[in-house]
Amino acid sequence: MTTNAFGGDCLAGIRVLDLTQFEAGPSCTETLAWFGADVVKVENPAAGGDPGRRLGGKPGADDPYFLEFNANKKSITVNLKDPKGLQLVKDLALKADVLVENFAPGAVERLGLGYDVIKAINPSIIYCQVKGFGEGSPYEKNLAFDMIAQACSGIMSTTGELDGRPLKPGPSLGDTGTGMLLSISVLAALFRRAKTGQGEHLQVAMQDAMMHYLRIAFAVQGNTGKAAPRASDTSVTGGNPPMGTFPCKGGGPNDYVYVYTSRANPEHWRRLLAVIGREDLIGDARYDSPAARAERKQEVDAMVTAWTIQRTKHEAMDIIGAAGIPAGAVLDTMELHSDPTFEERGIMQTIDVPNRGPYKMVAWPVRFGGRPPAVKPAPLLGANNDDVLDEWLGLNKDQISGLRTANIIGS
Repeated sequence: MTTNAFGGDCLAGIRVLDLTQFEAGPSCTETLAWFGADVVKVENPAAGGDPGRRLGGKPGADDPYFLEFNANKKSITVNLKDPKGLQLVKDLALKADVLVENFAPGAVERLGLGYDVIKAINPSIIYCQVKGFGEGSPYEKNLAFDMIAQACSGIMSTTGELDGRPLKPGPSLGDTGTGMLLSISVLAALFRRAKTGQGEHLQVAMQDAMMHYLRIAFAVQGNTGKAAPRASDTSVTGGNPPMGTFPCKGGGPNDYVYVYTSRANPEHWRRLLAVIGREDLIGDARYDSPAARAERKQEVDAMVTAWTIQRTKHEAMDIIGAAGIPAGAVLDTMELHSDPTFEERGIMQTIDVPNRGPYKMVAWPVRFGGRPPAVKPAPLLGANNDDVLDEWLGLNKDQISGLRTANIIGS
């Protein structure tokens, strides 16, 4: 598959010093790398680098988890506990346009790489921090991962069966969702800096970021005066039967189709009645309005189920969708991975990982001139020590060899 270069050169010339690990921070820096920034990931040589490299999987190879969040980057290994290693990172910060870190609260300051230190070295830098809870929050010193952010932000309170316990959504919204908001903010800060030369200190808390994704639920609360409820497979704004997942032929765990009839378009319901062979109910006052159908939800759902259960989820989606009614088969990750159209469009791309072989991964979803930016493999640990120290700092081979001998950088 050929992917054109447009999109991958948007941030050419921008240097990003990446002091992140796991997912929230790496999601942000990977986005910048996809857009063409020179992203250098600083890793601990003694600990084997980003812990995401070692989460499991194939022995001796970087885990797929790491590959998904570190494509198109470079890796340099530096011992930050050695004063010379710390100075090396400060020297890199002087040359950087952006620095991103997501250490535990207070850790980067204890290392001697806090905002005040870096700003004194490079006043125009865009210095970015990802934490679990915001500065000034009573929990600002607490550790947080994706699921903690989702629990504390309201996301879980609106997810699950109506009368059931709160559930965590499948996607890692707390991590990747936070990284996306930060990457957008970095682009805005870089745009302003290009005009004014002004640096910036960007801080985002995962809890705060998740509240941003919950704006519809807060709108519901504004109208009702009550906390937004769990939505099951409908919406916090309220159901509009038929609206939800309906079982399909096959009986597997994902053999369902989602059918949605909009309140704003009465034709959806009438078209659906024609599809399922119940034209006799078109105009029937018992079902004609959303309010009337809400009073007879079980009846309405039973009508739709009687039709969907006789068809596969793909057949149901094709027929209902072709009739001008929103519908979507519930697809699992293997079905999506095996669908060739995603790779044909560049939405998934196969990369050649040195210690794994071919690996297909999700790319940036926005297409530039018809194609997404090209994906390059995540770097092996310390693979770019020599070229980064040469390109960024102008160190020669003997100087780099001396750093390696002194265990300042990895081998």
